[in-house]
Amino acid sequence: MEQLIAEIAEKHLRLETLEEQKSDRLDFKEHAVWNIKAALEAAYAAGAASTKLEAVTRQGK
Repeated sequence: MEQLIAEIAEKHLRLETLEEQKSDRLDFKEHAVWNIKAALEAAYAAGAASTKLEAVTRQGK
């Protein structure tokens, strides 16, 4: 899950890392609302897909 979150942050928000850098210039960024929306939609879709996969896996047991 951590990898997926990092990929979404990099793709939609152009964040190289989600780790604290201890620098205001590196830790605080400005983003367009449409990029934030895209990142949230990607995270939601990933969560929905994960839930669906878990349900299918449970049914197969």
